[in-house]
Amino acid sequence: MGIYENLPVFKASYDLLLNIYQFTGKFTREYKYTLGEKIKNETLLLLVLVYRANSSKNKVEILQNAHEQIELIRLMIRLVKDLKQISLNSFIRINQQVENVSKQLTGWQKSQK
Repeated sequence: MGIYENLPVFKASYDLLLNIYQFTGKFTREYKYTLGEKIKNETLLLLVLVYRANSSKNKVEILQNAHEQIELIRLMIRLVKDLKQISLNSFIRINQQVENVSKQLTGWQKSQK
């Protein structure tokens, strides 16, 4: 078990990725292999950025990229809701996870400055 796995932001990002995998499986065929795959890939990249920030001496730029990544994910999830691929309850639940990750990244960024 790596040290990064004990980071709350890593755990929150990992849980977000798991939930995204679960709900993208319910998309219609039109969106499952396009927008669904894109959201999964972008969330996986977020997890990689959190890992890299933790193992890097200069975290500021990586954390900025991670923060941009979570905002991109937030935008795509809103699009998914507007395309009626997830319920309002699912949207609220996943958005709470996104907000949690975003707040943790912001706090981490502030602590690095």
